[in-house]
Amino acid sequence: MTARKELQRQRQQQRLLITFISISYHPFFSFMVWLVKCNAALASICFMILLGFVDDVLDVPWRVKLLLPSFATLPLLMAYAGHTTIIIPKPLIPYFGLEVLDLGWIYKLYMALLAVFCTNFINIHAGLNGLEVGQTVVIAFAIMVHNIMQIGASSNPEYQHAHAFSIYLVQPLLATSLALLSYNWYPSSVFVGDTYTVFAGMTMAVIGILGHYSETLLVFFLPQVLNFLLSVPQLFGFVKCPRHRLPRFNPETGLLTGTPDCTLVNFYLRIFGPKSEKSLCIHLLIVQAVGSCFCFLLRYLLAGWYK
Repeated sequence: MTARKELQRQRQQQRLLITFISISYHPFFSFMVWLVKCNAALASICFMILLGFVDDVLDVPWRVKLLLPSFATLPLLMAYAGHTTIIIPKPLIPYFGLEVLDLGWIYKLYMALLAVFCTNFINIHAGLNGLEVGQTVVIAFAIMVHNIMQIGASSNPEYQHAHAFSIYLVQPLLATSLALLSYNWYPSSVFVGDTYTVFAGMTMAVIGILGHYSETLLVFFLPQVLNFLLSVPQLFGFVKCPRHRLPRFNPETGLLTGTPDCTLVNFYLRIFGPKSEKSLCIHLLIVQAVGSCFCFLLRYLLAGWYK
């Protein structure tokens, strides 16, 4: 009797083991594995939303804004299971003597810095009705198109899963931003503040890192990178930096004019002359869209020759 019960127990264990192995190869189980990445992504994003809210209420200094995002990326970096290698450009292979270079912890440091920059990129390229949300919509749409193109062009299941996971994250960002843009567009009835800008920046950083195309993401932020480079003298204290570096409103003409402050908004106005706030926002969003198209063109031109 005891031997029969023991045999039944062993058979039950075998059936459970077979069931577990079968489920392990089921597509939905692979999605459950992604929950670790989802939790890490949500932890980083929620931390930055809290920081944005605190900044709106307490006026956090710039040094703290640069420091705290690095802590917010810790869950993201711990959950990152992708490669830490870079492909050496083909013209440089004879000098390096290898085609793939493993950077190890340096690559993760780059990803942490990318998250810090993306979080603040949207925040410092702002100040117009619809600009913060508009640039997020343009970049999110470009990310969506990039992921769809990469899934269709690749036959590697792991590569396809990474881009599919990226689509899962960018869809709600794009949808909510489009809804918000209808209220934030000129004349705005809703002002987003730092809560939205740091949320959008960190979300796109998470999407690029977990989607394994952090280098391409940086090119999508080309206008923001240019704005950062223009802002370096003021951000690092070489030139006096006011709290708000906004263009000057001329009440006689109803147009915005550029100030000496080092921002892309003021630089554009100094180059192309005074504009209304709505017209200026549309022009800057066109620049953002052209930058995204340039990223696609750059990848197409360099494919096969550069990498």
